Amino acid sequence: MFKSLSLKVIIFGFIFTFFSSFGQSFFLGLFNSSIRDALSISHGQFGSIYASATLLSSFVLVWVGKKIDDVDVIKFASYVIIFLAVSCFIFSKISSLIFLFFGIFLMRLAGQGLTTHTATTTVSRFFEKSRGKALSTCWLGLSLAEFILPVLIVFLLTFLGWRDIWITISIIVIIILPIVAYIFIRDVKLDTREEAKEINNSREIRQWKRIEVLKDYRFYIICMTMLAMPWIATGTFVYQSFITTSKNWGPYVIAQSFMVYSILSVITLFISGFLIDKFTSRKLLLFINIPLFFSAVVLYFFNSEISSFIFLGLIGISNGLANVLGSSTWAEIYGVKHIGSIKALTTALMVFSTAFGTALFGILIDFNFSIEQISIVAGIYILASIILLFSIKNKLNPEYL
Repeated sequence: MFKSLSLKVIIFGFIFTFFSSFGQSFFLGLFNSSIRDALSISHGQFGSIYASATLLSSFVLVWVGKKIDDVDVIKFASYVIIFLAVSCFIFSKISSLIFLFFGIFLMRLAGQGLTTHTATTTVSRFFEKSRGKALSTCWLGLSLAEFILPVLIVFLLTFLGWRDIWITISIIVIIILPIVAYIFIRDVKLDTREEAKEINNSREIRQWKRIEVLKDYRFYIICMTMLAMPWIATGTFVYQSFITTSKNWGPYVIAQSFMVYSILSVITLFISGFLIDKFTSRKLLLFINIPLFFSAVVLYFFNSEISSFIFLGLIGISNGLANVLGSSTWAEIYGVKHIGSIKALTTALMVFSTAFGTALFGILIDFNFSIEQISIVAGIYILASIILLFSIKNKLNPEYL
């Protein structure tokens, strides 16, 4: 049915990013109330455990994720599938604070970490000429999950226990994903690449090892740019109730604004894929945080409810750009031979930044910072990252052999 290996790899990436949603903040947050009620804990306790478990998962991901460079994708994906299914089952058995920490750690590592890492690394390594469009299509899996799962889970929670839902998820994972992996990537090896009808540039770029990347100053400036979106967006999502109260918005305003966020994120995914293939990730990277900066400006200056739609819409644009550029940029600059270990590091940093954002927003709120003052802190960081990146814009080209 699916004769093209390129199409198979894209479908695999799409499905895997969809299933990564089980470890994403938007999905785990749907069970926040149920878990707190079951364990009789406060918002603060849950937030602290969530941030610390996420932080630990980011450290582990650095070392586990690099193994994708050593074995064929089908073998690595099989381990990830088993790990994700077991993690979902264990999450259904949470009965104490220690168990909660362990459960969140497993889901963040298996879902947001390794499942996403497997999908994006496979697509980034396989594609070269069409990498941008392939990654943008791959990330639509997560966008689809963000669109349908919140409504579905809220509906299921009206007549099912949250533990039963997680057991069901673990069964779905262990039944569906092995079939997906076998059908779509059994023929993909470490050196398998897309078929290119024409070669525009015969020069081979240098293949950087992770230790070499860590010695490159450009890596840290690019990371500063790419990490702005995850920590600021996560802080915004986790403390959306604080924003609603501060701005005197209605209880459903931000929830409705997420529709704009999702739509603009998907549109940007489509457009950015074509732009990357035409102009390269390195050129598009310069603009990744400009919408995010203006979202901070909107949050600071405006209080009307319509500003919520503009605020989250701008974040959605940066999110669409970040999802694709977060994979394609590294492959362009540092090559694909060691992309697994490099992506393991950058994905871990992304996971770490979400924990950082949750903690920083909470600390600033506890110190009586207003949402306007918090937006200034975010805006200063974003502006600094934009200025630094523009200062090295002529030094982002890969090194050729």
